[in-house]
Amino acid sequence: MALQFVYMTVGSTDEARRIGEALVNEKLAACVNILEGMQSLYVWEGAVQHDRETVMIAKTAAARLPALIERVKALHSYDCPCIVAFNIDGGHPAFLRWVGDAVRSSGP
Repeated sequence: MALQFVYMTVGSTDEARRIGEALVNEKLAACVNILEGMQSLYVWEGAVQHDRETVMIAKTAAARLPALIERVKALHSYDCPCIVAFNIDGGHPAFLRWVGDAVRSSGP
């Protein structure tokens, strides 16, 4: 099973918890790590922005990624949320099996 590491940012820890719980409860992610206190520097609508954000890292199956992205977009407060996925090419086999098993869906 192809697995993905999904990096996302949100505006607050509360938002991260709300989105993370939905992803795990709906089997769109095996787990979500929440990292508080990130500082972001970026250009948005022509102006340089300086913000504190919270990072979310989810582990999921590649087949579940489109549904995960749609769910995050539906729950996210940003107009254009950062959602970036990377292939997982290796790791602890037992953990990787657990991720696959945790997001296995009986539906589409």
